[in-house]
Amino acid sequence: MREAAFVKQNKEKWMAFEKALDANSNINADRLAGLYIQLTNDLSFAQTYYQESKTLLYLNSLASQAHQKIYINKKEKGNKIFRFFKTEFPLFFADHQLTMLYAFLIFMVAVAIGAISTFNDDSFTRLILGDSYVNMTLENIKEGNPTGVYQEDGAFGMFLAITINNVRVGMLCFAAGLLTSIGAGYILFSNGVMVGSFFAMFALENVGIESWSVIMLHGTIELSVIVICGAAGMIMGNAILFPKTYARRVSFVRGAKNGIKVIISTVPLFIVAGFIEGFVTRYAFMPAVIKYSIVGVSAAIIIGYYVVYPQYLKRKYERLYRA
Repeated sequence: MREAAFVKQNKEKWMAFEKALDANSNINADRLAGLYIQLTNDLSFAQTYYQESKTLLYLNSLASQAHQKIYINKKEKGNKIFRFFKTEFPLFFADHQLTMLYAFLIFMVAVAIGAISTFNDDSFTRLILGDSYVNMTLENIKEGNPTGVYQEDGAFGMFLAITINNVRVGMLCFAAGLLTSIGAGYILFSNGVMVGSFFAMFALENVGIESWSVIMLHGTIELSVIVICGAAGMIMGNAILFPKTYARRVSFVRGAKNGIKVIISTVPLFIVAGFIEGFVTRYAFMPAVIKYSIVGVSAAIIIGYYVVYPQYLKRKYERLYRA
């Protein structure tokens, strides 16, 4: 991209940032967070392509001023992780929620296909899940404990194994973005078909609601993480397919960094989902009110943090910047 085009594309944003810096010497650091994230990305680009230019000097000056405002005015120390989850990531993700919606739709369409295929041909489940797993599950259903598989191993060992497996699946969803967003979409689709067939198997045995209420104790977060990681892969893949005004290599690097931010945000969810599956799901016969409360709280966390909160922060900072 030519330097003149780069300046024209981002000038209004930089001027808004400069205005925010000059508005008040005691400006709240959080007020600068959204534009500061974008500014550092622009500075990195300028350092790569416009070395020793006036644009680079200007952006360096702005970044230096912002850094002082943000870090001198903040009394807290060692709060980088907290700041990432509280402000930096939600503001960043507000611009990528449409990608998560696409990932969710791909996954749900695949779930429907997996369920419909199983309802029309129950051997489809064996093709997807394997004979040994299906036979074990059918045996558990006969014994009156459809989700008995979650009670077979020790809680802590199960927690570790499940968390590691969830991380593996999440990383696979993200890494598939190297094959463009089509690769990430394929991983989402294949996992969705498996989930749909899995739930349909229980429904065919007339234990659908009973099994769903237990599986979704951990599944609410676990399946959400798969979708979110798929969105991370699609963010990286879209950067390869649609570089916009950037060189494709630069666009890919930016997309990969953005996708990694999404992956980092799921780390606590990996742990929570593994903990619930290892230590809580095994109590299949707990009161229904407890089960549905856990499912409801889990859904509220996902929707709140990845849908509602990012938009709230975005609108908040937009109002501040216009003030």
